[in-house]
Amino acid sequence: MTQTDNDARLSFDRFFSITRRNSTVGREVRGGVTTFFAMAYIVLLNPLILGAAADITGAKLNPAQVTTATALAAAVMTILMGLVGNAPLALAAGLGVNGVVAFQMAPTMTWPQAFGLVVLEGVCIVLMAASGIRERIMNAIPMPLKTAITVGIGLYIALVGLVSAGFVTRVPDAAGSPVPVRLGATGHLSGWPIVVFCLGLLLMVVLVARKVPGALLISIVVMTVVAVVLHDGFHVGGWGRTDPTLPDHVLSAPDLGLFGHVSLFGGFASAGPVAATVFLFTLVLSGFFDAMGTITSVSAEAGLLSKDGKVPGMGRILLVDGAGAVMGGLAGSAPNTVFLESAAGVGEGARTGLASVVTGGLFAVTLLFTPLTTVVPAQAAAPALVVIGGLMMAQCRGIPWQDSDYTIPVFLTAAIIPFTYSITNGVGAGLISFVLLKTCTGRWREAGWLLTVLAALFAVYFAIDGVEALLT
Repeated sequence: MTQTDNDARLSFDRFFSITRRNSTVGREVRGGVTTFFAMAYIVLLNPLILGAAADITGAKLNPAQVTTATALAAAVMTILMGLVGNAPLALAAGLGVNGVVAFQMAPTMTWPQAFGLVVLEGVCIVLMAASGIRERIMNAIPMPLKTAITVGIGLYIALVGLVSAGFVTRVPDAAGSPVPVRLGATGHLSGWPIVVFCLGLLLMVVLVARKVPGALLISIVVMTVVAVVLHDGFHVGGWGRTDPTLPDHVLSAPDLGLFGHVSLFGGFASAGPVAATVFLFTLVLSGFFDAMGTITSVSAEAGLLSKDGKVPGMGRILLVDGAGAVMGGLAGSAPNTVFLESAAGVGEGARTGLASVVTGGLFAVTLLFTPLTTVVPAQAAAPALVVIGGLMMAQCRGIPWQDSDYTIPVFLTAAIIPFTYSITNGVGAGLISFVLLKTCTGRWREAGWLLTVLAALFAVYFAIDGVEALLT
């Protein structure tokens, strides 16, 4: 190796802090690939959600265009997170918030106007990040509540994995059952897809326990191959949204027809100023706290938090996250935010932004190989979410359960996140109960004015339907 090559390698190492964070290039690459496999489903799922809705004119989005928009925004923003934020955090169209765009906003305005509000949300979050307000809010939240967010997210992503694989299903309302969910589709496990999930989960647990490098990725690839053999060789069905079948063609040209078609303020005219403001408020609040919880929990899992619970380079990370919403709107997708599945890459050893560059690069490749994203079924990828969710539960050991100031707020935070499928709801419930306890025991100063204001905002958030009815 020449001196020039050695200097370049050292500069590369210093830029990403690979050695300083006790990582290696191999671990970062594995982590980036694993994160991509764990969240590649969004390239298929986001078009299904946005494509299922019609705007106020009755127009529906072109699925091919939404697929391109989803992959493009994820690629650009995840690479930026790696280069600017230097964190193993991948971004893509946010689940949940894309439902708000599709089923709440679009029926009251045109698609360009809805995407315009998404851009405005991103601008608001970027301004909050640039001014330091967003980081101050994150630092003001007590460490036990931050830990509770991590635990709640662990439960959340484990539940997402179980549900997406079909291991757990919702009981239909018409069934009259006193329980909301059940085992399998009928109360019992059946079918080869469930077998693939169970075998993949067991394989992954064993590989993780034995500390095999690339454990999650190995399991996902092996079970995808098994699923393809079962589907194409033995005609096994029942895989859900993604059938594991080899595509007829591998390459497809990206369709950028939605890019740049936004109307920033048109939604205020179509939906009315009150309704549009409520939509914008909901987007900002959801994007703000969903990302906050994910960034904190994934960073904690990676061992990147300082002793006082702060994330290194938080200001840059928050700026990129805010810009993700802007990019999502410009591309013709939903707001992009940090994905929980980043924890899968962390589980493979990812500790730096190099992993994000790898993940973003794979999303960029997806623009040309969109048909391949349909090969990996949920049953092969979901075990990674369950395993990582279980590992994140270990954070419980850092919670002061004996402290009555935190017991109930911590519980509400950790429980409501998975029960409502919303990080924002859990954070809001935890903050409101924490501030209320401090106030009712005569120690409101300990909560501080910032958390008190946040609790009030969350109270408005939870009562938003009633507030909107009063204003109109």
